[in-house]
This record gives sequence, C-alpha cells and structure tokens, in this order.
Amino acid sequence: MTMTTTPTASFLRRLAAAAAAETLPRFRQAGAVNNKLASGFDPVTEADREAERAIRELIEMEHPCHGVLGEEFGPVRLDSRHVWVIDPVDGTRSFISGIPLWGTLVGLTDGGDAIAGMMSQPFTGELFFADESGAFYEGPGGVRRLATRSTARLADATLCTTTPAMFTGAIRAAYDRLEREVRLARYGTDCYAYCMLAAGHVDLVVETSLQPYDIVALVPIIEKAGGIITQIDGGPAEQGGDIVAAASAELHAAAVELLRG
Repeated sequence: MTMTTTPTASFLRRLAAAAAAETLPRFRQAGAVNNKLASGFDPVTEADREAERAIRELIEMEHPCHGVLGEEFGPVRLDSRHVWVIDPVDGTRSFISGIPLWGTLVGLTDGGDAIAGMMSQPFTGELFFADESGAFYEGPGGVRRLATRSTARLADATLCTTTPAMFTGAIRAAYDRLEREVRLARYGTDCYAYCMLAAGHVDLVVETSLQPYDIVALVPIIEKAGGIITQIDGGPAEQGGDIVAAASAELHAAAVELLRG
C-alpha cells in the first residue's frame, strides 16, 4: 500500500514532525518536571509546552481562521467551524518514566464532530491517523489501512485502561465487573491503547474523566477503522468524560450495559 497523499494527511505528517523535533530530544533526558495540580500530581514538562507551541505555529500559518484548543495554552477562536484539539504529550507520566507509550495527539473538529486526527509516537517511529479517506498506520513494517477486530463477546475481548485507580465510587465497581468478564486486561497504555484497538490488537478501552484534548484526535482513528467510541451514557466522545471504545457495535453494547449496571 502506498502512503495516502491527501492534503489532510500531509498536514498531519508535518504536525507530527514539528512536535517530534521538540519531544524526542527531551525524552529520557531527565528534564525538569512541574506539577500542575495542587491536590495531586499532574505533570508537565518542557516537551509538552514546546511541542504544543510548534503545533500551534503550523496551524496558525496554514489555517489562521481555525480555532485551537490545547492542553498547555489558552483556547483561541473556539467559535470557528473548524477547531484543532491538541495534546502535545498524551501520557506525560510514561514520558517522564522513559516508557514509550506516550504520543502526540492532534484532532480536527467540524462543528464539534471529529473528522480527522493523528497519534504520533516518534520514538517508535509510528504514526496512526485518520483523514477523509480512512484510517491508516505508517511505521515499522510499512503502511497499511487500520481495521478493528470483529470481537463481539466480552469473554473474547482484550481490555485496556490507563489504571483502574482512575475509577472511583460506583464507576469503579462497574469497571471491576467489566474486567472480570473479559479475557485479558492491560494497564498503563494511555493513547496507545486506542490505536491498538484501531489496529486490531485489542478490543476495548475504557477510561474516565477525560478532557476533549485527551480523546478528540483518537475518535476518527477508531471510527474510520470500524470501531465504536462514545461516552458511557451514549454521548459524543469528543466532549470527553467517561469513555468506552470498542472494536464492534456488539462489544460496545455489551460493555456499556455492564458499565451502566
């Protein structure tokens, strides 16, 4: 398969390269880590800030009328029809631990609906993205179209979440019920889990308390690979919150039913 050459794909590659120029030289270099959360630990690094600056500069040059919502800096032009949503380093805890399960997320919305997005993991040389022509992988092993598995039963499913500790109260009990029903559960995967779902390696991703910049870029990658992603209550995943992503409609329905109790 040859690389897709749509303008959207080309621009996503440029954004990925600009971000990688800021993140890769700082990965595993024991740089300073700041905490954004007074009541806990929400780390941010120079790599987060500089990668977002680089991404924003490219967007401002190419699409000056578009809005931008990023994790590290203030929103601009959110009343625009098109808005770019940025998480420069999703999985900062992995980044500061030297674990290559972080990624740069950039998504594009049209009237609030995610229509394109990418997850770039420059240390492994991988790019997962979706544009108007589908969802694709570029990296070691070549170029290919992404497709989810056809798994329909919880008993056959592989489930990922960043950590069960992110769930509290009733939703923790619901998550534990779900984990007991699946074949295999894996933790600590952040944005990488959603791309593994789109690539046909896992079947379910469940997370809670997400922000739009945590998920918008991943929505079109999953949907255009054949998967389903929504809030647990059925609302649009683009808004963040409690998220269920699944390889098939049947599996999504089964997971949601269990999580709703």
